[in-house]
Amino acid sequence: MTDSTDDRAKVAELVKKFRFAMFVTRHTDGALVAHPLTVQEAEFDGDLWFLVSKNSSPIRDLAADSHANVSLSSNDASVSLSGTARLIEDREKIDELWNPVVEAWFPDGPDDPAVGVLKFSADSAEYWDTPGGKIATAFSFVKSKITGERYDGGESGKVDL
Repeated sequence: MTDSTDDRAKVAELVKKFRFAMFVTRHTDGALVAHPLTVQEAEFDGDLWFLVSKNSSPIRDLAADSHANVSLSSNDASVSLSGTARLIEDREKIDELWNPVVEAWFPDGPDDPAVGVLKFSADSAEYWDTPGGKIATAFSFVKSKITGERYDGGESGKVDL
């Protein structure tokens, strides 16, 4: 793993592209479980914030094991973040993150006592970036088959955060 400023900046740049994430926890029976969540902040400084129900399964899972993974993916990039997460009580943060989309899950608004703030703190990241998306990927794949050279799927890296 590297800890270069360039790699950290690359991860932050990629995270900005994503609106939705799969938040992975370990259930009490040991199974890994993925939960779809909406990323609430675009600026990534090592932490991601989510508005969740305090009674949701990810929160129950985190009570037993705070380790978590956040997976973000699109046609041309993917990021996997490993770290820890916890529910925090912060009414100001709820107000800061609140937006009309969240009302679909919490129609009583930001003062609903069930609304909680999930803070994920990343320890490390792995990323894959294929500028040009599907066309560039297809071109690289065909080039690999024709030349017999290893497939070049774009830029990737691992970084400690």
